[in-house]
Amino acid sequence: MSWTLDDPIDLGSLRLRNRLIMAPLQQYKGTLEAFPVDHHIEHYGRRAKHVGLVILESTAISPNGRLWKNDIGIFTDQHVEPLRKIADAIHAHHTPAFIQLSHGGRKSSPEVTNSLVAPSAIAFDEHYGLPESLSVAGIESIIDEYRLAAIRTVKAEFDGIEIHAAHGFLIHQFLSPLSNVRSDDYGGSSENRARFLKEVLLAIRGEVGRHYPVTIRVSATDYCTGGLTPEEWVRILKPLETELDAIHVSTGGLLPIQPIDVYSGYQLPHASAIKQHVNIPVIAVGKIYTRSLANRILEDQLADCIALGSPLLEDPDYAESLLMNQEQASNRG
Repeated sequence: MSWTLDDPIDLGSLRLRNRLIMAPLQQYKGTLEAFPVDHHIEHYGRRAKHVGLVILESTAISPNGRLWKNDIGIFTDQHVEPLRKIADAIHAHHTPAFIQLSHGGRKSSPEVTNSLVAPSAIAFDEHYGLPESLSVAGIESIIDEYRLAAIRTVKAEFDGIEIHAAHGFLIHQFLSPLSNVRSDDYGGSSENRARFLKEVLLAIRGEVGRHYPVTIRVSATDYCTGGLTPEEWVRILKPLETELDAIHVSTGGLLPIQPIDVYSGYQLPHASAIKQHVNIPVIAVGKIYTRSLANRILEDQLADCIALGSPLLEDPDYAESLLMNQEQASNRG
């Protein structure tokens, strides 16, 4: 069976009215204490009208894991109510909302981070500087911060969680052999490098239950020999598949390396390669800006959903141009 953007889809227990997802993109508008402001309420509420799901920008689970000095966080109970106002604005359009939970690790902002940490003492670049290799106690502390963030996500009335395991941030750092050279239970084999992710996921599941949607965003390639590949990701994700509800496939970010050729749908081959081996929905992202391309991807079953980023920043109604209006959808049905 083939699908189009207009068709509904289930992410775990949650039904999306269509397969177009607002991708998480930073607004750089948070306060110094990582609180969202009125801009966030208006921004997300304005863009929720037509998409099937809104994924909030990267939201820090720890004050030491913030990606930028003006990002937002969920590391205190005081963050819950401001975040709930964003969820309410999205829900006003009968659209579900997810929070993307993140920790920057060695790519946390030097401007707001007191202690730069990573799986191994390997710097991303001179700007960020040399991180401290996490102790097992430090790892356990961060896992607990993810657990507490999950509790707050539910209190803020979001409909699901996306675990940020992409773009060179902490979970990605544990997963890639280029940034993880540990010799303990958190390094070495694929299984050991995935241990931190597994324990984060199970800590979240322990609080939200199995029926609350939890997805993951991954960087399918590190664009460097010896780094992660779609094949390696399959080995990592297959044992965790029963605990996840979708896989959101991006690329890069672990190293200061850019892809050589960025074209329409340039990340799609990686999403398709992962989709062949999993039984949960795969979300494709990366310059998929036209209805014809999006539908061709869905019809050929290369992915199950399409995430849209930059065009929605420039035009809050861009999603409407990709979807059929109600009369067309009724005639099609």
